[in-house]
Amino acid sequence: MASYIDQSLGAGEKVIARARFPWFYDASAWFSLLLPLAVELFLYYEASQQPVPVTDSSNIYSLGMILVGLWLLYGAFTCIKMLVIKNTTEIGVTSHRFVEKRGVFSMKTSEIALPNIEGVKVAQSFAGRIFNYGTVRIEGTGVDATTTPEIADPVGFVRAIQTAKEHIAGLTATPRADAHSG
Repeated sequence: MASYIDQSLGAGEKVIARARFPWFYDASAWFSLLLPLAVELFLYYEASQQPVPVTDSSNIYSLGMILVGLWLLYGAFTCIKMLVIKNTTEIGVTSHRFVEKRGVFSMKTSEIALPNIEGVKVAQSFAGRIFNYGTVRIEGTGVDATTTPEIADPVGFVRAIQTAKEHIAGLTATPRADAHSG
């Protein structure tokens, strides 16, 4: 199935750049599931190593397993949610516009024509600077503005927007052969 951006291309329009989620987004999604799973397995192992329950220590393991089980359910929900968001979000720059699409069952899009983009701002935390991720806020004429989720290489994405804007404005056109300087 073709992506929304590919399906929405107009005549002569080409995709210049696509934003992608940073590598740690997947890692944190899976970590939110695997950490409580590891703790649950550890508690299960420890409980199975105890002698026949004579004291209240078995109740402590049972309570711990229930609490970690709830944490595991929350981790599974978080992991699925993050992976669904990643797989249903498209962000790109075409030769004519910025496009962002989000959603599974319903769809929300944000599109700004390149000539209408007035400002582009990058926000990176200290960790974002080290690992090269951040958000990009694209401000259009009037009240239009959209902020991307955290993406990998936000400066490169902004560079793609600027290059596309210059190209559409004719600023990258080669000078005529009969033009003289000076």
